[in-house]
Amino acid sequence: MLIALTVALAVVVGVTLGVLGGGGSILMAPLLVYVAGMDAKEAIAASLVVVGVTAAVSVIGHARAGRVRWRTGLLFGSAGMAGALAGGFVGGHLPGQLLMIAFALMMVATAVAMLRGRKDVDPSRAHTELPVGRVLVDGVVVGLVTGLVGAGGGFLVVPALALLGGLPMGVAVGTSLLVIAMKSFAGLSGYLATVSIEWPLVAAITVAAVAGSLVGARLVDRIPADVLRRAFGWFVLAMGAFVLVQEAPDGARIPALIAVLGIAGAMGTCTAFVPRCPLRHAGIVGPRAAGA
Repeated sequence: MLIALTVALAVVVGVTLGVLGGGGSILMAPLLVYVAGMDAKEAIAASLVVVGVTAAVSVIGHARAGRVRWRTGLLFGSAGMAGALAGGFVGGHLPGQLLMIAFALMMVATAVAMLRGRKDVDPSRAHTELPVGRVLVDGVVVGLVTGLVGAGGGFLVVPALALLGGLPMGVAVGTSLLVIAMKSFAGLSGYLATVSIEWPLVAAITVAAVAGSLVGARLVDRIPADVLRRAFGWFVLAMGAFVLVQEAPDGARIPALIAVLGIAGAMGTCTAFVPRCPLRHAGIVGPRAAGA
């Protein structure tokens, strides 16, 4: 029963990855830990397999639609692979509880990034090449996060490509999948030195996620990405709170939950009921943040 539920939820993760070019992958490790019952390190390593394969297959559909910048993606991905390899080696020697707490904090950061949305990109910069030095630095940093906590890093790659490089959102999503695939496989190679994987189960989950990603790739041009990203942001925030409560030491669980709920409550209340909400005017959440 749990395996069937895990496979079904993997389809949802795949759809999200195909639509947003990231974000959904950060749910894979918690899914494998709390639903499939895997050890934290095994779950992170397995998530790198699922995310890497799913992104690699999904990028094909985006490439056929002309939404992949190969030069930019390969450059960013190459730098990210170096960081992911280092992160995978380090993560394989850290306590599982520490990794999951770090993962929860990363989920909260992801939620904030998604709720921030993005500002409109200057059309004149739509084809500007990314500065090589900045791409290399950003790639290494994002790759380190990928290898360390098993997150695909798309929630960081997409804003970097859209804001720094001026790529249209659809192109940023497609290109980010190329980067995610490269970094995931590099991070996996680091984990395989210390972690064993239950390959039959991971293969079934991967097939489900790939199927979802193919559906998601077809929905990119049909669903308002900003609306979906904000909704998913709130969901990730709730998941982050759940993981923190599960993994935090007994004495720190309540404070951690209160802190996360406080962030969500402040953002939701302010934007919903305060006409001059500073969060909205600062571009953190709301229509202005989404580039509306």
